[in-house]
Amino acid sequence: MGIFKIEGGIQLKGEITPQGAKNEALQILCAVLLTPEKVTINNIPDIIDINKLITLLGNLGVKIQKNGNSSITFQADEVNMGYLETEAFKKEGGSLRGSIMIVGPLLARFGKGYIPKPGGDKIGRRRLDTHFEGFINLGAKFRYNREDHFYGVEAPDGLTGTDMLLDEASVTGTANIVMAAVLAKGTTTVYNAACEPYLQQLCKMLNSMGAKISGVGSNLLTIEGVEALGGCEHRILPDMIEIGSWIGLAAMTKSEITIKNVSWENLGVIPNVFRKLGITLEKKGDDIFIPAHVNGYEVKTDIDGSILTIADAPWPGFTPDLLSIVLVVATQAKGDVLIHQKMFESRLFFVDKLIDMGAKIILCDPHRAVVIGHDFKSQLKATTMSSPDIRAGISLLIAALSAKGTSTIQNIEQIDRGYERIDERLRAIGANIVRA
Repeated sequence: MGIFKIEGGIQLKGEITPQGAKNEALQILCAVLLTPEKVTINNIPDIIDINKLITLLGNLGVKIQKNGNSSITFQADEVNMGYLETEAFKKEGGSLRGSIMIVGPLLARFGKGYIPKPGGDKIGRRRLDTHFEGFINLGAKFRYNREDHFYGVEAPDGLTGTDMLLDEASVTGTANIVMAAVLAKGTTTVYNAACEPYLQQLCKMLNSMGAKISGVGSNLLTIEGVEALGGCEHRILPDMIEIGSWIGLAAMTKSEITIKNVSWENLGVIPNVFRKLGITLEKKGDDIFIPAHVNGYEVKTDIDGSILTIADAPWPGFTPDLLSIVLVVATQAKGDVLIHQKMFESRLFFVDKLIDMGAKIILCDPHRAVVIGHDFKSQLKATTMSSPDIRAGISLLIAALSAKGTSTIQNIEQIDRGYERIDERLRAIGANIVRA
């Protein structure tokens, strides 16, 4: 297991360019299974979770040609469906949460799809019901082997379009259902669909391949099934979670940082949520400029003077993946914040590590925490800690970079799952961080 050693309390300065979006890439890469023609994907992040999925696609028989930095051409003209029934697939598929999204494309094109219980972050229960109920609505037969935790759906005569109301606006569930429906007979409507930018990107890519999807960007999608899809070229958006991470890093370390090419129109409420914490953000073209907050940052209260509450919600609400960042940034704000993590019941448990560093946090229950800001009057103290998941890991890294002394973060593979060469990129703007 690797570790990071971080000397904190150093002001950083410079420019940083966000990687391609992890959560978009997981969907887009699975979509290459829908056509036998070549699909070129650009701006692919070089991170553990994405590389695992690319390896899995290769083992399925997808031809993979690297074109250069972050660009790959895929061709799924000789898919080996027998691989789905091997022990190797059970091991590989079970190590990656995003592997669930191969099921929709395989079901649509080949009439069957299998998946072991997928892995990923241990942040609470992450149900798969939305995915499989969608497939069943399209006419697939579902089976589940409890001993092996192995899921299967089959539709040897093809899928048939239908109207469905999703029980939750699941991003991956919506993506999986859309990818299954594009080759179904007839028309499918999906109400309460997720409408995140990454889901919009998937729909735009599928339309460029010949799909007929309307309502993109809304929570009501209409999909007219087509006979076949062709190839295309697609570019992945910059990662909004990484952009939010750099905003938090700049504020906590009182650093002057420019985040390049952020795709402002796809950031939604993210900039405004950080502004509510008192952080100054300037729009410069398609960049974000954060000046050094030498005098700290003050939390804005609600209009009636009550404590600011920041909660996650389906898009266009605030993404749950940034609540851990907001929480750590609030530890040094002037003022208090209530963090309400609605989606996952285990995601806030990392706060005990911040409390060990001197943060004032009251964990009210698994979903809510009150953060009492220090206003930089009491600096966080260095410690040794372990990263429990991707987003908590980056939050602890930000805390360590602002803390007094040298911190050690263990289990950094969790951070590497979602952030590309993060130690190199931080050193480029002046951070003292060593991988060991």
